[in-house]
Amino acid sequence: MPFAVYVLGLAVFAQGTSEFMLSGLLSGIAADLDVSLSAAGLLTSVFAVGMVVGAPLMALSSRTWPRRRALFLFLAVFVAVHVVGALTPSYGVLLATRFVGALANAGFWAVALTTAVAMVPDRLKGRAAAVVVGGVTIACVVGVPGGAVLGERWGWRSAFWAVAVVSLPAVLAVLRSIPGGRGTDTGSAPVPVRDELRALTGPRLRPVLLTMALVQGATFCTFSYLEPLLTRETGLGAGWVPVSLALFGAGSFAGVTVAGRFADARPVAVVATGMAALTLGWAALALTAGHPVLALVLIPLLGLLAFGTGTALITRVLGLAPGAPTLAGAFSTTAFNLGATVGPWAGGLVLDGGLGYRAPVWVSALLMVLALLVAATTAKGHRPRAGERRPSAVHRSARGRL
Repeated sequence: MPFAVYVLGLAVFAQGTSEFMLSGLLSGIAADLDVSLSAAGLLTSVFAVGMVVGAPLMALSSRTWPRRRALFLFLAVFVAVHVVGALTPSYGVLLATRFVGALANAGFWAVALTTAVAMVPDRLKGRAAAVVVGGVTIACVVGVPGGAVLGERWGWRSAFWAVAVVSLPAVLAVLRSIPGGRGTDTGSAPVPVRDELRALTGPRLRPVLLTMALVQGATFCTFSYLEPLLTRETGLGAGWVPVSLALFGAGSFAGVTVAGRFADARPVAVVATGMAALTLGWAALALTAGHPVLALVLIPLLGLLAFGTGTALITRVLGLAPGAPTLAGAFSTTAFNLGATVGPWAGGLVLDGGLGYRAPVWVSALLMVLALLVAATTAKGHRPRAGERRPSAVHRSARGRL
């Protein structure tokens, strides 16, 4: 695996830490800037919105740039807005930096995914995507708890400084190790935007992107409300919450690693098996949430299944969209973050409706049922097109399930 792929994973680690660390910093931000907790919570929402709209917009705006330049500029902007955020006394300025930071993060994600898979042979594309996505899972295990500790000891601004400092080695490494070519690094003219959009909005890729959004929606629906589930339904003390989050993150890292090993050889089988297991897993957690041992066993297992399946779906999109070298990564990023936006919203609706702390977990199970229905309904009639690599016997046997 080229060193440059690991550089991209390091940068994504810093960005993933920034995306999720606010969950442990909101009270400090609200008190310091004299705003309400709900206003502080908007800092998370605006980041999610920036990620959803930013991926295709940033990918389009940078599609004619050399990849090295695009990655460097996105990462440099990301570092700069964290420095501004750490210094500003203004809530409005901080809110603006979160949105701009999300745009830069989304642009980096979109370019990083396509860059990583372009630097390796076909048999390693899934593993390359897994290294990039793995940065997010390591952020969940190390970065987010670390940011919470920094915020508790030295204030929330120290966490922003830490993200900027951790990003600096990646900025330098991008300049030294990433190929400088554009598009497919062949020096050829970029694929016309209309052709890329046609490839991505065709009948084969639309259901895969929708499936990805539903799977991520299910994941973040429960993940966002794991704390009240554990403390008010399972009966665990508050001290178990960071332990549980770390368990989920460790499972996620394992899932990304496993998917990277097998998604290239058996993409459909990995996705189909993971989705079916996730549906059963969320239902099992909803049924057994009152039993601490069972809940703690299921949490890392669900992290493994959720991020393993998500990584395999990203690999699937990139493999099915060779005609969209610029926007395939952007659409994958948008689908991922659309799920991360809609899932918590759906979980909040059922909680506000008084349906109990297990309700978001049932919503996760329902979203997975919808994902299975989308996959099963649309994959049935697929036939290989001219020039498409024919699937192996394992793929053909699994296709009926996806």
